[in-house]
Amino acid sequence: MSLELDLPSGWTRANLGDFISFQNGYAFKSNTYIETGAFVIRIGNVQDGFISLNNPAYIDESDSSAQAFKLRSGDILISLTGNVGRVAVINQAHLPAVLNQRVARLLVDSSLVHSFIFNLMRSDVVQSAVLKMAKGAAQLNISTKDISDISVQVPPLAEQKVIADKLDTLLAQVESIKARLECIPEILKQLRQSVLAAAVSGKLTEGWRRINTNHVKQDVYSIDKYWENEYKKNNKKYKKIEYPKSGFDLSAFPDSWVKTNVGRIFDVYVGATPSRQREDFWNGEINWVSSSEVGFCRIQSTKENITDEGYKSTSTTIHPIGTVMLAMIGQGKTRGQAAILDIEACHNQNTAALRVPEKIAKSEFLYFYLLYKYEETRQVGSGNNQQAMNKAIVQGLEFPLPPFEEQIEIVNKIESFFEYIERVEGQVQVALNRVNNLTQSILAKAFRGELTVDWREANPELISGDNSAEALLGRIKVERELAKPATKRGRGKA
Repeated sequence: MSLELDLPSGWTRANLGDFISFQNGYAFKSNTYIETGAFVIRIGNVQDGFISLNNPAYIDESDSSAQAFKLRSGDILISLTGNVGRVAVINQAHLPAVLNQRVARLLVDSSLVHSFIFNLMRSDVVQSAVLKMAKGAAQLNISTKDISDISVQVPPLAEQKVIADKLDTLLAQVESIKARLECIPEILKQLRQSVLAAAVSGKLTEGWRRINTNHVKQDVYSIDKYWENEYKKNNKKYKKIEYPKSGFDLSAFPDSWVKTNVGRIFDVYVGATPSRQREDFWNGEINWVSSSEVGFCRIQSTKENITDEGYKSTSTTIHPIGTVMLAMIGQGKTRGQAAILDIEACHNQNTAALRVPEKIAKSEFLYFYLLYKYEETRQVGSGNNQQAMNKAIVQGLEFPLPPFEEQIEIVNKIESFFEYIERVEGQVQVALNRVNNLTQSILAKAFRGELTVDWREANPELISGDNSAEALLGRIKVERELAKPATKRGRGKA
């Protein structure tokens, strides 16, 4: 069966070039850019359905090279390089603007419905053809000639208007749903922080404390004794660190909690890196953690491993499972992030290892506390070029210590809340994926004529004869021929 026989009544098949012309942009030189002027619409500004204002460039609007490339409100643009086929519309807020190279303007025949053409170009009908035709290894490229050769189904003019109106309504509803869904992750992020705030202040376990009244605050001197004994096992001497009086607001925590410092409760180590010049120090059996691996997670494997020789050559130490790692130095978001070791591992000098005393502190409680204090911890540091923490700073971080049994309850509650939040996040992502697919599904139905079945049945006179798509394209062809400049005839021989 031919494709034409599958067409809705009054429709026809044609190439985009039969009713759309294209204007390629101009290669404006970057050395002509100025602080303000005509907005140069480059490839990066053309996003899927909108013009991005990020990284703008401007030229002098009066520049003679710009005159033929000035854009108007309503112009439809398409990207020809990189993420090929992205379609956007210029609006009044973007003007004055000019068309840069590798971006093309669609010159749509005035007898066609503009918004219909915009959505047709966004549809998978055109987009899949663009990707199939695009060429290039490092980055894709497509020509306007190739785009002109894409075959599409064209409805009669009256039906184009109906389709455009239906799409305006349906896609606006989709965008509204999408906007609401996209707000949810930020709400869930705030909920996480609220849970953590309640947890580390004792509010999350107020009910638990009313029932479990037999737990008293922990004795920091007993904790000192714990570490003295641990050090004795390794024939080392434990040096107790004295800290200035804590600035904690005592009224902000339950009476059974101890207001202290990280270094008073946890044994803090700073790692080291074996020489990179020695190949025999690397690719061994000892797990070695770098700061880039400390990212609010559980570490179950490491990117690099060192040998016994590499281990013995440095001051790094192998730490037990349950040790909490803290990134002290790092670009971007790294500094201040924490992780829990699910494996024995040593580490580099950009991380601190916080060994956790058994039956006194719970690794996960410390981890969640550091997660809650992340932004604040990032602001604590020293160093000229790259802000960083050091061992003393880590040891001096304030820390509220609840009774051990309450820490277990707090961790259980946080994990329960977070598990629920993660389920919601997953559901939101599924919903967003469906909404994103819904746009293309609606467009596909529109350009197969499925949204206007009833309308065609009720209006046969608007889709037949002179009102058919075939007659419409015939008129456009005639108008194009008439608009061509007349060919000059040469002088004949005498």
